Amino acid sequence: MKMPVMFVVLFATCSATAVAEVTAAGEGGFTVVSEVVISAGKDAVWQAATAEVGNWWNPDHTVSGDASLLSIKAQPLGCFCEHFGDNAGVVHMQVTMVNPGVVIRLTGALGPLGLMGVSGNMTWELDAHDEGTRVTFTYAVGGYQPGGLESIAAPVDAVIGEALLRLKAYVEADEEEVSDLG
Repeated sequence: MKMPVMFVVLFATCSATAVAEVTAAGEGGFTVVSEVVISAGKDAVWQAATAEVGNWWNPDHTVSGDASLLSIKAQPLGCFCEHFGDNAGVVHMQVTMVNPGVVIRLTGALGPLGLMGVSGNMTWELDAHDEGTRVTFTYAVGGYQPGGLESIAAPVDAVIGEALLRLKAYVEADEEEVSDLG
């Protein structure tokens, strides 16, 4: 299957140390799950994950190339959006469920997946852990793509894993170290 150029470029920049795992994959969809423990309390992790997404999200995985233009409005029917200016931007995902400090569910298709006939549910869960906060990102994607979706599960897995590692680095360190991740 030949993937669109934008798709290949997006996933070619992923960190080789992604912590995500493809838990299921087939022609009609896939699920990736990534988990990490962040050395910080749930409130700090929630704040960083939702209100500070533009500080840790990889700018290579944005439309504009500028992650500071990203925001998440963490309320039902809120938006994981990228704002370009007056009346310009993109809705990456819509918030469909929130329990502040515990879970947020986002529905939609990230990046090049938005150009395909697919949709997905991404759930970010935060749980107290002896060493801080366990964060789990689960992204289940289904729909239609010529040639099936199984072959794109690993590249999506790498992007989601990298995002979680960047969140961990941001919360535990500083923005400069997050930039060093790529």
